[in-house]
Amino acid sequence: MIYNLNGVLVVLALLRVPAASGDEIAEKGGAIFNKNKEAVVTVEVVLKTSFSSSGRSSGPNEAKEEITGTVIDPSGLTVLALSACDPGEFYRRMSPEYKVDTEINDLKILMDDNTEIPCEIVLRDQDLDLAFIRPKSKPPTPMVAIDLSKSSPIGLLEQLVTLNRLNRAAARVHSASIERVSGIIRKPRTIYLPDRTMTATGLGSPAFALNGNIVGLFVMRAVNSTGERSLRDNATTVIVPAEDILKAAKQAPEAKGDTAKSGDTKPPQPPKDSK
Repeated sequence: MIYNLNGVLVVLALLRVPAASGDEIAEKGGAIFNKNKEAVVTVEVVLKTSFSSSGRSSGPNEAKEEITGTVIDPSGLTVLALSACDPGEFYRRMSPEYKVDTEINDLKILMDDNTEIPCEIVLRDQDLDLAFIRPKSKPPTPMVAIDLSKSSPIGLLEQLVTLNRLNRAAARVHSASIERVSGIIRKPRTIYLPDRTMTATGLGSPAFALNGNIVGLFVMRAVNSTGERSLRDNATTVIVPAEDILKAAKQAPEAKGDTAKSGDTKPPQPPKDSK
């Protein structure tokens, strides 16, 4: 049985949904992996953060992080989860008590041949938790990119293939995982909810339907804190559909060649719901 509560589909009993066999998943997943893996890149971020809450403060502290990005244009335009590369707005959205100031001091794509491509954030979309980055100078050769226009919707309990970049300890190799959609938010826009099975999938990882088309990107969704509710109830991992990412990407300007700070750009208006 399925109930629709506030636009969220909740599964209350096992549904008879045909599942692909292990051999079929391995075959189709392997083809998706080989075709798209070079478009999934490691992005190194050097972030300076200052934090204050309830009269207490810390920082500024500077840290270097490696996160997953997905190249969506041969020019090097790459999409990340905003909460992974510049989490200030994400924390403020979860609780108005948090005051987080962030500054990105360095941002670059780490290529497999050990070259580095300096980049900058050219657009932030806080509602979708997306950040778009571009190389500060044109890459010497076109980059492998995922075509967001070749996308597919996905249904409840259907399987997904996700691609990721692992950390330094795992030699930053590409990895693949199988995920399943456990719920779908329909309003104000469609957002897919992955199940909570532990996998290597991280923020910024692209998700593909078994037909090979892109479905969307893994990001975080946060809502404002109310009362004494735990902050863990105010955030969850979701998949933003490729269609919405493509709409936002069309607003991404060219790189200016300077560094980016939190709040430098205003978030675009969210795409209008067509339903």
